[in-house]
Amino acid sequence: MVYLENKNIYNSHSIDNIMKTAILTLATIASIALGIGTKTYAAENNGTAKSNNEVSTVLVNVSKISKIEVRGNVELFVSDGESDQVKVYNKYYQQSALVQSQNGVLRITSYADQKLVVWIKAADLRAISVYDNAEVKSFGKLNAIELDVKLHDNASAKLDMDAYSANITVKDRAIADLSGTAGQLNLKHDVTASVNKYDLKAATLIENKIIVANNNELAMATN
Repeated sequence: MVYLENKNIYNSHSIDNIMKTAILTLATIASIALGIGTKTYAAENNGTAKSNNEVSTVLVNVSKISKIEVRGNVELFVSDGESDQVKVYNKYYQQSALVQSQNGVLRITSYADQKLVVWIKAADLRAISVYDNAEVKSFGKLNAIELDVKLHDNASAKLDMDAYSANITVKDRAIADLSGTAGQLNLKHDVTASVNKYDLKAATLIENKIIVANNNELAMATN
């Protein structure tokens, strides 16, 4: 997959500082090597942390991320990178979160009361699916030839993209805040969902609003 040129420059220390302000609970992280079903657990203190309240874990055996699935009480930051990296931020040790990588799909799940914060850099990200109350935010501009985003339940996304083709589906009471540019944007959303695309410029926009009646979906074109 070939990416458009990314002219956005971000500072890793900035995102570290942003994420360390969140209150997190994480005792155990399960990272699964690509294509292998065996789980390994780690909860490593970052040597650069200033105190026990500032702890981060970089997961190993995670590569070739093409899709991310997020469930539960999670705040995900995602950005472009020359190589894949998953960094989890936490302050407490009595509850657990699951981060599972297999066959190119990275799954992140946490149902702890306190929000789990994760930062992912990916070189070839093509799809993001978000469920429950999870949040996803781009840190810098996401550059992609094709990008497929699906939001379910009460999930939310704030994405700044530069995509040749983007498919955005917003279900239930999910919220999408979209900006940037797209050659072609296919947007489908429920009437109960919320979509802000004011700052998104698309050469071609196909928008369908979904109305559910008698358990059947009826699509109504809005463009």
